[in-house]
Amino acid sequence: MTLSSRARRARLRSARRLWRAARLAGGLGVLVGVAGCDMAPAYHPDHFVFPDNWKGEGTVRYAAPNEAALRGDWWTLLGDPILNRLEEQANRVNPDLQVAAETFTQARDMAAEAQAGLYPQVAASAGMGKYKASQHRLWRGHGATGPTYMSSEQYSGTATWEPDFWSAIRNRKRMRTQQAQERAADYAVMRLSTDAELASDYIAIRGLDVQDAVYRDSIRTCKLAVQITRMRQAGAIAAGLDVSRAENQLYATQAQETDLLARRAVLEHAIAAFVGVAPAAFHLEPESQMRFPDIGVPMLLPSALLERRPDVAAAEREMAQANRAIGVSRAAFYPNVSVNAMTGFMDNGFTLADLSNSMYSYAVQAAMPLFQGGLRRAELQRTWSQYRQAEDNYRGTVLQAFQDVEDGLTMTGQLRAELAQQHRSVQAAMRTQGMTMALYTGGLTNYLDVVVAQIAALTARIAEVQVETRRHQATVSLIRALGGGWTRDQLPSDKSIMPFSPLQYDGLRVPKEAGGIATGSGPEKLNLTGPGLAGVGLTTPAQ
Repeated sequence: MTLSSRARRARLRSARRLWRAARLAGGLGVLVGVAGCDMAPAYHPDHFVFPDNWKGEGTVRYAAPNEAALRGDWWTLLGDPILNRLEEQANRVNPDLQVAAETFTQARDMAAEAQAGLYPQVAASAGMGKYKASQHRLWRGHGATGPTYMSSEQYSGTATWEPDFWSAIRNRKRMRTQQAQERAADYAVMRLSTDAELASDYIAIRGLDVQDAVYRDSIRTCKLAVQITRMRQAGAIAAGLDVSRAENQLYATQAQETDLLARRAVLEHAIAAFVGVAPAAFHLEPESQMRFPDIGVPMLLPSALLERRPDVAAAEREMAQANRAIGVSRAAFYPNVSVNAMTGFMDNGFTLADLSNSMYSYAVQAAMPLFQGGLRRAELQRTWSQYRQAEDNYRGTVLQAFQDVEDGLTMTGQLRAELAQQHRSVQAAMRTQGMTMALYTGGLTNYLDVVVAQIAALTARIAEVQVETRRHQATVSLIRALGGGWTRDQLPSDKSIMPFSPLQYDGLRVPKEAGGIATGSGPEKLNLTGPGLAGVGLTTPAQ
């Protein structure tokens, strides 16, 4: 009976231990299950129905499915080595581009701050003090022999942890990560904008150079006409009115050239600012011809445009953040649990390591608001509205992308036809100018016809150059509308967003590169004389 009782008690103890272990395992399982509860709704980006093809006509060709639409250095298609150097310089030192890069860095740090909430917050403290009281202090009895001083030395450690049962911390971290990806897309938008505007301004300045060559040629023609009218006046063949008309046309053409040179200088200053050079140290040598080739821009199917536009990617990342914000607002309806622990030693001497001098405390706290007058419901409704707003913004960005491409296709196609028409107009105007001058020299017409022919020829030639300039700029705009070679794969991954590891304490001044976005300062950015641009076609302006 005794052995049987002992056996029963042993089995009972064993069963109790198993039951406690099962309860502990069950409790841990519940905690793990609850900790994995994500309050954010399932995220499904909008899917649009696209047209089968692009309607506009331009100098385009459709790329094969496995062919990249454009390269990142798309400006090399224009075949201008000076433009290539300017674009490379701008991508290194353009201040607006560097501001966007630093904004991305700050967004990465905010993601790291949000991630820190997932880890226990550990702190250590140490201190010492000595205090002395007066022997004649109040309430100290006569003849008291108690001590009048006290010393205390202590050191301790504390730890605080908030279990993320409802994924509120994780959703905040995901929001910040997605915000950093949005800033990376914003950087790509800024880079594409910088590259396109620089290329467009460069094309415009080369167009002004060609216009200046036209004005100089017209001025030579006008000077010759003035000489002829003066000779005819001296021979009593022509009236002084012809001389006045010839001089008027000459001076008006010279004034137009002066105005053009002023506009060219202002445009040159803008290019200098793009490449981080003081305008006083920058000058583009003029060229009498535009040598840009007729680019056949490779096209993709409309559905692929969303993967090529950084502004569309930024709008989508904004929508993803709004989705996570809903999860954070939902988590506010559930208890907030925190765990705190402290341990250390305190003594009035230096025997701190004795267990008798140890101290500790620990606590688990759960707080849940019961009534806040609709505060949490208002927050939840606001986040749902913000998500719908982000959806509308995303849809608007997509529509704008399609509009930009169609505009580019239409402009490149129409300007190509307009250039051919304008060229025929120039040929006719030049023939008319030559014939009227010959007729006037032979005394068969008056000089007014010559002036009209000269004005028509100059107007037609300038218009031809302007149309050609706009056509090349429209090609740049089309490339920009197609994303300029950017792809969504260039967005930094969630893992690479973190600028450092939790235990890294060195190399914090400049974070490691992510998404191909480099930050930091250097001597090149501080030198506003553009030492890297010296060479053919780029010189310091004459003083």
